[in-house]
Amino acid sequence: MAVDAAPSGRTPAGRLGGRWVPWLVIGLWLVLTVIMAPLSGKLSSVTTDKAADTLPAGAESTKVAVLEDSLPGGNDNTFVFVYHRDSGMTDADRATVERHYDALAEKYPPKVVTPAGEDDEGPETRPSTDGKAMMFTLDVSTTYGEPEAIVGPLRDAAKDRPAGLELDVTGPAAVEGDMDAVFDGIDLQVLLTTIVVVTLLLIITYRSPVLWLIPLVAVGAAALTSMATVYLLVKGFGIVVNDQNSALLTILVFGVGTDYALLLIARYREALHHHENVRVAMIHALRGAAPAIVASAATVVAGLLCLLVADLNSTSGLGPIGAAGILCALVAMLTLFPALLVVLGRRIFWPAIPRFSTAVEEKPGLWVRLGAAISRRRWVATLGSLGVLGVLALGLLGNTGPLREQDQFVSAPESVTGFTVLRQHFPELGGQPMTVFTRPAHQERVLDVVKGVRGVAVAVPGETSGGWADISVFPTDAPDTVAEYDTIKRVRTAVHAVSGAEAIVGGPSAEHLDTEETTSRDEKLVIPLVLVVVLIILGLLLRAVVAPLVLMATVVVSFAAAFGGSVFVFGTVLGFKGIDYSVPLLAFLFLVALGVDYNIFLASRAREEAVRLGTREGMLKALSATGGVITSAGLVLAATFAVLVTLPLVMLIEVGFLVAFGVLLDALLVRSVLVPALTLLIGRRMWWPSRLSRPVEELPDAQRPPADDEEPALRR
Repeated sequence: MAVDAAPSGRTPAGRLGGRWVPWLVIGLWLVLTVIMAPLSGKLSSVTTDKAADTLPAGAESTKVAVLEDSLPGGNDNTFVFVYHRDSGMTDADRATVERHYDALAEKYPPKVVTPAGEDDEGPETRPSTDGKAMMFTLDVSTTYGEPEAIVGPLRDAAKDRPAGLELDVTGPAAVEGDMDAVFDGIDLQVLLTTIVVVTLLLIITYRSPVLWLIPLVAVGAAALTSMATVYLLVKGFGIVVNDQNSALLTILVFGVGTDYALLLIARYREALHHHENVRVAMIHALRGAAPAIVASAATVVAGLLCLLVADLNSTSGLGPIGAAGILCALVAMLTLFPALLVVLGRRIFWPAIPRFSTAVEEKPGLWVRLGAAISRRRWVATLGSLGVLGVLALGLLGNTGPLREQDQFVSAPESVTGFTVLRQHFPELGGQPMTVFTRPAHQERVLDVVKGVRGVAVAVPGETSGGWADISVFPTDAPDTVAEYDTIKRVRTAVHAVSGAEAIVGGPSAEHLDTEETTSRDEKLVIPLVLVVVLIILGLLLRAVVAPLVLMATVVVSFAAAFGGSVFVFGTVLGFKGIDYSVPLLAFLFLVALGVDYNIFLASRAREEAVRLGTREGMLKALSATGGVITSAGLVLAATFAVLVTLPLVMLIEVGFLVAFGVLLDALLVRSVLVPALTLLIGRRMWWPSRLSRPVEELPDAQRPPADDEEPALRR
């Protein structure tokens, strides 16, 4: 019988924490919230998507971007105006183009250049050889604003034109502006959508009119604190936070924080049946749940911090950003959340209030029946699970090629369609312009060399300032294609050979090329490091070697299956034209770190039960005890990542779908069927070399669990 009161009238909770402790914790969090709230609102002010900040740290295109930022006019925004009429340009059309050009050149000095390459002194429009289009290039100084703020007024300024004359404003700055427009307000959209999704799932899970609000309050406090913490990290250490990472921070905190809440509530509800005093029940719940929750958080944090070795600034920045979010969620869910539950008492569970009882009847449920079925058909469960995962992994044979920037939009904006029109009427100007910086004394030599490179359509010398001269180079191939990337590589090889020129090549497509190559190198470094770090944490938690290796193997197989299944959906169902370069690494990190979580919750409980029940009974008991809550946690985490699928950017859709699908695979198949089946097949050797792996007869009587071949209690 559970006794909550000592003879003196004081409870054990009085020694571990009196009635005032929960109120003190809540008060401290209120003070922290008041301090952090203003700072959290400043996070958006330090987010950046500037090329110089997010590109690979040591890449050549990064050096060009930094140099452009430092030179007067070097970082001007380049827009391309493409006028076209299917029946052919008329005299009125040509006059309109000239008028628009003159007006824009006057409104947006200092320079307007065209890729004509013949007349460097004055700007001019360029007709297409088919007579159906005209174009000109406009470089707008950043003093007039960022691309997102400029592209709209530019399009409006060119609305006055004859009927039937179409205009597409495209070019690198227009694409950037349309991309920025997609991210405009994305943090608020993600936050509100996530709150709605988590609220609905909590209401469905607990079927209580009030209980759902408590996890939401605690997770909200964690999210606010994490945003303020990240802001301080940016100001103190110069960490790069872009819009993508800011959105992922919100998803991580809400998803992981809600998972921790579900696990703690499950233990707390169980403890309330055995302890009349709610503080004592919470202490027992924390003792049972906290080690697994802390191990889970440590795994995710360690995995995220592995990103610090990445060379891509936006990737390495996600490491401390995500780690800060996870740690804030951990602290909030192990302090503020328990305090709120204790203060509100049992009534918070109304109408299904857990009553104090020394005899709690355990009714056989779905998870008990599933465990019994797996125990009877271990090989069938193992091979069947691996078969399903293997079939899904076959999707990796599909289109896993890189996604072009123009294909990033779910609905192609004007800047993207404009590139298609430009290539149709000006095939010699198919790609985005490269920027070549060289020392002024060598500009003519570099220009001649560039013009002779295969794949270059036009090379135009630019201004000289700050000890550098720039050259605009227009490739013939479509943007972000293998052919264009090959041209960029040939240009780099050619200009590097000019002694003393110190020439460097950058530009939008060069940035994408460097980013993809850097990401590929980062994957080769980060992925093995994540596997080693997570394996070490599992080993320390489970005090074994075999179990961590088995769990890691299942997670890796699960990732391959999730990736393969997602590739099939992306290509066949959604019609995406490739996989964004950042998706594989991010998805691997999240699925390994988060997927291992569910195995941690199951395996740590199985080890705890194995001490007194034996390996087989311990696993079946752990499955029945954690099955419902881990499934709920998986659904919540999958749903929070699925929020990204609602956004109009292919990259975020791919990350959201892949991680959500992978989490569901881990929660519903790997953790529910494959891991229990493998554990039952391996038996006590699962815990080698700990004492649990030794034969029962070799252990002292006091340490002997039931032998694995004894009749399972759950089946009697």
